[in-house]
Amino acid sequence: MARISKQQLISYEELDDTNDLTAAEQALWQAARDATAHAYAPYSGFHVGAALLLADGTIFRGTNQENAAYPSGLCAERTALFGLAANQPQHAPIVGMAVAARPAQGQFGPALPCGACRQVMLEYETRQSQPIPLLLPSRTGTILRFDSFALLIPFNFSADDLP
Repeated sequence: MARISKQQLISYEELDDTNDLTAAEQALWQAARDATAHAYAPYSGFHVGAALLLADGTIFRGTNQENAAYPSGLCAERTALFGLAANQPQHAPIVGMAVAARPAQGQFGPALPCGACRQVMLEYETRQSQPIPLLLPSRTGTILRFDSFALLIPFNFSADDLP
């Protein structure tokens, strides 16, 4: 059998600062940063906030919630998505998401979603049948803008993989 080498490219924009964001994106970005103040992170000290922008202009927030039994906690991205679905099942479509993170007494830094969050994010994007743009702070201090959650998890598991 012949080996075939392939390459997967990920498309995103890298922005220098918030002045490169639209007004709606700036509000979303700030909402994610503000949400970090409500994170429950007594063990890691890593406060994460996520904000969802709905088509009607509503912003819905989530934060990481830790637990002494570590696997029992939940990331900010999932609390935002699950909380929105639980509290507003007929919500307007999600048209954007931003994530922010900071140590308890430190400066904002990178906030890159874990694998479980990426999978859940993709499920919500699939449920609404339209891409959800995403803003993330990079490790170098820039802002990463993705046009779709799907770009973060190109080899994903979906309902199409179930019998």
